[in-house]
Amino acid sequence: MDLMIHSSRFLLPYFPANNGPSQSCALVVLNQPIPRFTPLLWNHARLRVCADGGANRLYDELPQLFPDEQASAIRKGYMPDVIKGDMDSVRAEVLEFYTNLLAYQMQGTNAIDASHDQDTTDLHKCVAYIRDLPYLENHNLYILVAGALGGRFDHEVGNINVLCFFSTTRIILLSDDCLIQLLPSSHHHEIHIQSSVEGPHCGLIPIGVPSRSTTTTGLRWDLTETEMRFGGLISTSNIVKGERVTVKSDSDLLWTISIKKALLMR
Repeated sequence: MDLMIHSSRFLLPYFPANNGPSQSCALVVLNQPIPRFTPLLWNHARLRVCADGGANRLYDELPQLFPDEQASAIRKGYMPDVIKGDMDSVRAEVLEFYTNLLAYQMQGTNAIDASHDQDTTDLHKCVAYIRDLPYLENHNLYILVAGALGGRFDHEVGNINVLCFFSTTRIILLSDDCLIQLLPSSHHHEIHIQSSVEGPHCGLIPIGVPSRSTTTTGLRWDLTETEMRFGGLISTSNIVKGERVTVKSDSDLLWTISIKKALLMR
């Protein structure tokens, strides 16, 4: 079985040099409070997409992260490439600001009304759009989702469902406190821990079906061919012990790890 390697290097101010293949990063901003480190994610991304009312969050909240700078300058410096969704949440003045600003600077604008599709969430629509862009080198693409956790529980579950629907795409859900990503059972997994910005608390949660056998290394309470299911054992409040965690499972798992409050904003 192939090995899939994971790393939260996107939480670092710069990507450490490595010998692996180049990766393409896209950022999606959702309509929930944006993490304090959103500017850091923004700088790493090659494409920045607001999901409908996520544009309101960018417009309203990002200037608050730079209290010593003018709000107008921050808004002009952090312009989304695309606003996509049902367009039932983004305020008219926010949409007008970004589209007019982008057009004025001759970078083009791409406000996409997808209200005809009521069967998928705004995040689903954004991920599908990003996956279809050939210049992002889809085989090495990962998508960071800011504001994916917190708020209404059905929205959170919808975001987790997107992880499962696009199981072959690396999608990381982010809040101020933690991240969540899918570990598909089609691979063994090696997770490189960025201890300066994440951990030590972590968890592994079976999703979709129970796990009949999960084995890990690198955790305080490792699993050895352990069965996990809702209504039984799941690995919550675990602790990473070092810089590397390995996971082997016969079912898809959600990996979650805490993000440290001292993480730099940019």
